Amino acid sequence: MKSEYTITVYTENQVGLLNRIAIIFSRRKINVESLNVSPSEVEGIHRFTIVINETEEVVRKLCRQIERQVEVLKAYYNTNEEIIWQEMALYKVPTDEVAEKMKVERLLREHGARAVVIRKDYTIFETTGQREETDKLVKVLEPFGLIEFVRSARVAIIKASKGFHEKLKEFEEGEPSEELAENEFLDKGQSVFTM
Repeated sequence: MKSEYTITVYTENQVGLLNRIAIIFSRRKINVESLNVSPSEVEGIHRFTIVINETEEVVRKLCRQIERQVEVLKAYYNTNEEIIWQEMALYKVPTDEVAEKMKVERLLREHGARAVVIRKDYTIFETTGQREETDKLVKVLEPFGLIEFVRSARVAIIKASKGFHEKLKEFEEGEPSEELAENEFLDKGQSVFTM
């Protein structure tokens, strides 16, 4: 059964990587609901946050395929219950409507919105929350002449207490596994015979 998953990918910051990751989804005809790329807590490492609706088996295969990209360090996937996530939204409303109807201010407070720009012709409000919350405010503001609405991509943090930074340190401090050492030996052996 399909459900919403958030894929978190830690990568080096390389030109063209976003395109290669997007191709992985388009080849499988998977629609990306949300995509955010930003620096991570580790210097020089970027974080992709990708939201899709798929089965767990497909998501697991996607993560393995994404990890095959040279610049990708690790790809994780999580359900909405395993993460804390937010989106930001901006709403543009005619200033006349806002000024005349005091109940708009009360409604905005109820939804945790605040004014970020106030001009003669329009006012822009901003709020953060989950998609249902930001959509609800759209419905509230439509009767007051909502001019424009935009929502950001998802930002998410995994609820588990260990972050990627700690896992990266453990990886760097650990000894290579037997499998890795064996692969390195085979690679070196093969290069000797192919010369």
